[in-house]
Amino acid sequence: MDTTITKPTLVIITGMSGAGKTIAVQSMEDLGFFCVDNLPPVLIPKFAELIDQSQGRIGKVALVIDLRGREFFTALSESLSYIREHYTIHYEILFLDATDSVLVQRYKESRRRHPLAVGGMPLEGIQSERKLLEDLKGWATQVIDTSSLKPAQLKDKIVSRFTNLDRNKISINVTSFGFKYGVPIDADLIFDVRFLPNPHYVDALRPKTGQDSEVYDYVMKWPETQTFLSKLLDMLQYLIPLYHKEGKSQVVIGIGCTGGKHRSVAIGEYLGRMLSAGETESVRVSHRDAERDRHG
Repeated sequence: MDTTITKPTLVIITGMSGAGKTIAVQSMEDLGFFCVDNLPPVLIPKFAELIDQSQGRIGKVALVIDLRGREFFTALSESLSYIREHYTIHYEILFLDATDSVLVQRYKESRRRHPLAVGGMPLEGIQSERKLLEDLKGWATQVIDTSSLKPAQLKDKIVSRFTNLDRNKISINVTSFGFKYGVPIDADLIFDVRFLPNPHYVDALRPKTGQDSEVYDYVMKWPETQTFLSKLLDMLQYLIPLYHKEGKSQVVIGIGCTGGKHRSVAIGEYLGRMLSAGETESVRVSHRDAERDRHG
């Protein structure tokens, strides 16, 4: 597979145990990355040196890092600082996450023991690991919530992100959701649009979604909608270049309403069109819960 990534690239794959790191590294291998699983963070500079001295023969490396203690976290921080100071290699941190309930279920299904679990209780290990990885998640250039993703869907996300990678652009994902189904855990920015008039209470509009013109027009016609969108776009157009400047390769914008079917979908569609007009952004719009009750 041709990936057209031309500059030396180091991808660090990390995140919660059970969130899909095995699938991620397999996906990177399919993209032609040289992959190493379970590498101690202190050895990362050695791989940076290998990339630097290969004269282009090794241009894509993916390392799976599992942090099992504070000393590993410190070593990772020092290794990344060393790379920034001594090499021109571009590196990214891909953090895989999932909700506690999903991770517990995955451990039950696999009958595996969580590496940090005390007395074999998965939830205790998951909560300890989440606290340990909290800072690292904040460093990540991309966070993927795998809670509702099938293995093939996770692979598609990774392939889409690391194929034909253009670092002059920042990837923007606008996703609508319903608060009653939970907030997306991989969102960088969350906006609540439940203050807008609700099409759910209009009989003719209730079965439709914000992608239907009747619902979209209903949401957009209110003065408060137009005022909100004007202020929101102004803020996003200020923030996104700053995220890009700080090295983030992706920004996930969550738009939420009660059920994720009408208002959030319409607002998400609008933002997708408006943000796509820029030359420095790659924009993708998705609707997590819009069809959730379609067969209900």
